[in-house]
Amino acid sequence: MLRCARNDGKWKLVSERMRDDDHSPILAQEAKPLFADWKAAPALVLAVSGGPDSIALMWLAARWRRALTRGPDLIAVTIDHGLRPAAAREARDVKRLAQTLDLPHRTLRWTGAKPRTGLPAAARDARYRLLAKAARASGATHVLTAHTRDDQAETLLMRMSRGSGIAGLAAMARQSERDGVLLVRPLLQVPKARLVATLKRAGIGFADDPTNRDMGFTRPRLRAIMPALAAEGCDARNLARLASRLARANAALELLVDGAERYLALRGRNALHAGFDAKAFAALSEEIRLRLLLRRIDRVGYEGPAELGKVEALLAALDRAGAENGHKGRIRLKQTLAGALISLVDGRIRVEPAPPRRRRAD
Repeated sequence: MLRCARNDGKWKLVSERMRDDDHSPILAQEAKPLFADWKAAPALVLAVSGGPDSIALMWLAARWRRALTRGPDLIAVTIDHGLRPAAAREARDVKRLAQTLDLPHRTLRWTGAKPRTGLPAAARDARYRLLAKAARASGATHVLTAHTRDDQAETLLMRMSRGSGIAGLAAMARQSERDGVLLVRPLLQVPKARLVATLKRAGIGFADDPTNRDMGFTRPRLRAIMPALAAEGCDARNLARLASRLARANAALELLVDGAERYLALRGRNALHAGFDAKAFAALSEEIRLRLLLRRIDRVGYEGPAELGKVEALLAALDRAGAENGHKGRIRLKQTLAGALISLVDGRIRVEPAPPRRRRAD
């Protein structure tokens, strides 16, 4: 906790340490603000795998809801990925606990063939898709997940290792949209140890997923080096704080991009459909130009989000083409990326849907 204290007639910013509560149970009065933002929602889906984080989410949310005169319906949903024999039993255990909390429970299964590579990402996509399906079926507007401060720190490290930009290093947001529903992470500033302590005090058991210790995956490897990083000051608290500050910077940059779009629209004809003036675009800072291109490509493309590195290469190509002398009407650049066609023609940059790819003859 930070406050200003007087010392010899001068104000100093000092750090006041109350007590180390990273391992203490979460009290009822502390849990209330975690969920208060969604008090008016008609229904909330709780993503509950059976591990300590999600079991604590269900326990805390149920206690919060019971204290309200009026509030959202809560529906616990477990996703069985079909990857571990114990998953079905864990889902039944979640259902039994949900019944003791007077919560309805559903188990949804990820069926079909599983990929040989990229399994964690594929399982994550399937999980969110099924959770969104459950939310729509239940009339819920939000899906609550149990991501913690520890998860946020690990996510930041993963994205740092991949060379992500500022938007990626902002890591996970407290609330975002995915698959047509709002995805909420109410425990994002809560240490995992506090959730475990909460369950131990309540006498509630939880499952232990061995894949969380499988060194074949990136996240467990990063988790294993966290104690060494913490010894150097890179603990979960500081990493999560860094992600929060980067998220704040990212939001400010996005406001500048909004203004740049309006500026380019005023400098040309219909900027969205007729493109925008290349000279006016070149006058903007590199980060804003990069984000403008990325935003336009993602808006009109049909092959998923564009990769930051490829958009950086595209921006460099546009800069080179714009610096070259050429005749009026000459096409200086024409390139496809993520299902979008980007061209520089007659001093205007256009970003429009790319023609469908031709299928190769068998």
